[in-house]
Amino acid sequence: MAVLTRDKILEEIKKGNIKIEPFSKDQIGPASIDLHLGSRFRVFKKESSLLHVSPQKEINIEEVTIPVKIKNKNHLLVKPGETILGITKEKIILSCGLCAWLEGRSRFARIGLGVHVTSGFIQPGVANHQIMEITNVGPNQIALYPGTRLCQVIIERCEGKAKYKGRFKDQKEP
Repeated sequence: MAVLTRDKILEEIKKGNIKIEPFSKDQIGPASIDLHLGSRFRVFKKESSLLHVSPQKEINIEEVTIPVKIKNKNHLLVKPGETILGITKEKIILSCGLCAWLEGRSRFARIGLGVHVTSGFIQPGVANHQIMEITNVGPNQIALYPGTRLCQVIIERCEGKAKYKGRFKDQKEP
């Protein structure tokens, strides 16, 4: 597998193998595409009745979080030690010969914001908005504004073709 550079990303977009909706060419860097933070989040409940969450069981994220939508130019504060779920404004569509990695941007890591904590792999043939597990590991509250270029996607060629058909294939909400 090889990481696509700006020129190759543009070629794949022209061929229709990469689609980002909405998209502007200024989002493309030397070897990645910046993505914007959407306005919908899921914030974890802080209930005493919820003693623990077990990864051994199928987790229903709606049972342990509450949905939050940020309107206009408002923001969501993420407290130190807090994890929330956010979603990209853009829908990402990849051909069956491309996969990608969702990563944070260093400008946010430097203030203690983990933009995508784990499970950053984007399967070949995907067509959805990407969820970000956002964690504040810094000492201060961090204000998140929808529309901020919060993360980047790094695209690679696959050896062979595959198509994602898992449970998150049509996600539009965090």
